[in-house]
Amino acid sequence: MFALSIRPFRHVSPAPSATALCVMTVMAAFAVESGQVASAQGRLDAQYVATVSGLPVGQGNWAVEISDNSYTAVASGSTAGLLRFFSRASGTGATRGIVARGQPMPTSYAATIVDSRHVDEVRIALSGGNVTYYTAEPPLMPLPDRIPVTDADRRGVVDPMTSALARVAGNGNPVAPQACNRTTSVFDGRVRYDLQSEFKRIEMVKAKKGYAGPAVVCALYFKPISGYVPERAGIKYLVEMRDAEVWMAPIAGTRVLAPFRFSMSTPLGPGVLQAKEFVSVAEPAHPLVKSQ
Repeated sequence: MFALSIRPFRHVSPAPSATALCVMTVMAAFAVESGQVASAQGRLDAQYVATVSGLPVGQGNWAVEISDNSYTAVASGSTAGLLRFFSRASGTGATRGIVARGQPMPTSYAATIVDSRHVDEVRIALSGGNVTYYTAEPPLMPLPDRIPVTDADRRGVVDPMTSALARVAGNGNPVAPQACNRTTSVFDGRVRYDLQSEFKRIEMVKAKKGYAGPAVVCALYFKPISGYVPERAGIKYLVEMRDAEVWMAPIAGTRVLAPFRFSMSTPLGPGVLQAKEFVSVAEPAHPLVKSQ
């Protein structure tokens, strides 16, 4: 589903399959906030539906588990509705990491996107925010106008799926402007880019199952750094986009927020990824065991 790879962005076109994958993966676009280590645990099980101009084009699910010192996230999705007659595309992704100094820091990331003609696979290993190993198949074409990814570009980054979680510091309500107003550095195995967000407003949301309450709405902006061709239409489209929004809702028992809704314009009309189920459960923190 979302947060799999920036690759579908690079060829934004009126093709229905490209538009659907764009909507389904663009929710990677969100930042991670540093803060205090959570004193509780939580789990989120969410199901999403993607639409373009109100017509269903995709569906997916996301499961996130957060503990005092680690986290995992697993996502999957596929095309849906009439779009399946044009392209039977599906994707899976997973990330895991630690919580160090209040900051979610990924240690591994893997994603696979499959359609009728292609298989796209990415694997990344990280330590302390730095990429230690990565592979992407198929690799980027060695075009002369492509801006190369340097070793420095692979330092101080997170993976796309981790970037979809927002952690808010402090003890107050995490559904607050502080969940926005940030920039995060992302490496997806091919492209290094920054995601910038700005606070817009607070909205009330209600899933068919699960969460009902306030969500913080953030404007979202894409800034490519390396691994891309500047004159590509898809890159220009994302850079110039000014109407993308992500709505973030809390994961119970934590100070982490996850995407409830994402919207953006597409060549075929408004694209929306909306949670129909957003079920989060708080779990008590593990008690400290005193030494004898």
